[in-house]
Amino acid sequence: MAARPETARKVLLYWMDGMIALAALMFVGGAWGLIAKDQISVPHAVAGAGCAVAFCAVFPFMLRDAYQERPTPVAKLIVSGLLTAVTLALLPYGAGLDQPFLAWDLVGPLWLSAAVLFLPWQATVAFGVLEIAAVIPYTRGITWMPWAASLALQVGSAILIPVSMWLWLWLWRTIKEAHDSQEAKASLAVSEERLRFARDLHDLLGHSLSVIALKSELAAKLATKDAGRAAAEMASVRHLAGESLTEVRAAVEGYQMLDLEAELAGVRAALEAAGARCTIEASAADLSPAARALLAWVVREGATNVLKHSTATRIAIRIDGGVLEMRNDGLAGPVSGQGSGLRGLSERIAGAGGSLSAAPTDGGEFLLRAAVPA
Repeated sequence: MAARPETARKVLLYWMDGMIALAALMFVGGAWGLIAKDQISVPHAVAGAGCAVAFCAVFPFMLRDAYQERPTPVAKLIVSGLLTAVTLALLPYGAGLDQPFLAWDLVGPLWLSAAVLFLPWQATVAFGVLEIAAVIPYTRGITWMPWAASLALQVGSAILIPVSMWLWLWLWRTIKEAHDSQEAKASLAVSEERLRFARDLHDLLGHSLSVIALKSELAAKLATKDAGRAAAEMASVRHLAGESLTEVRAAVEGYQMLDLEAELAGVRAALEAAGARCTIEASAADLSPAARALLAWVVREGATNVLKHSTATRIAIRIDGGVLEMRNDGLAGPVSGQGSGLRGLSERIAGAGGSLSAAPTDGGEFLLRAAVPA
């Protein structure tokens, strides 16, 4: 799903890698242009462009540290800061040049954009002021742009690029927190259901098993003294055990009887939270409770498979009478067969006189279809 944090992280990082690679090409191209116009020596240009490219090579590693929430990469920040300073010193922006050196003014703001991911904002602001102060002597020497406009460009870059980088990181962390929140809610729901089931079993069996234990102990003591009374106690034990077994079976059957409307609402919420659009058309008012429960199990299993194994962005659920069709557009590659969940569900539905199928359609979708006796 598009909302999964790992997918969002890869998209953001690859996009920024592409921007950094483009900046590196601009550095090399700018240095070559200065060499071609005899405005800078070849060793000078190679040294400056080499430092700029080395900075671009370190930058993606700092980004990945930030997106992995690792400790602050002090060494990488220091190395990239030194490379930035050397680049600014070796590759002049103005001062006697009749054309600008492309992308020169990106080095400082790019380093600030990495620093803002790890350092307190006060430190980042201080470094930003130092960076702007360092380039003012160069901006005074330019000939192709008014000094005030050049300074405004430097200040704007020193603000906008770091803020944009911080916003990208904030966006990814927001997506990750939302995803973690959904997982935590699902885990909490499972834990609460387990506690409720354990509590119900304790209420059902606790008293009965205690009485059975006492009566069995009494019967054992009476076996050599009063065989008739011991037999009566054991008959009582057998009766209590039968009642307890009936109560447990009723409780388990009650847990297995899912509510179709509640399941549809829960599935819609889960799929939409995962970034997919879910549409539901259900007409099942005339179905028997058993048929509604079977279809609810199909809805749950189908949604689980979509979340686990699919990249679907659109899911359509349609129930007409005793027939359920669940379509999604997340089919990618050949389908190897039904999993254990669908296999068990198919056997269960077949035992009730229905049928279940799961297969790709001619339109490139995946269709899960179940038909149960109404």
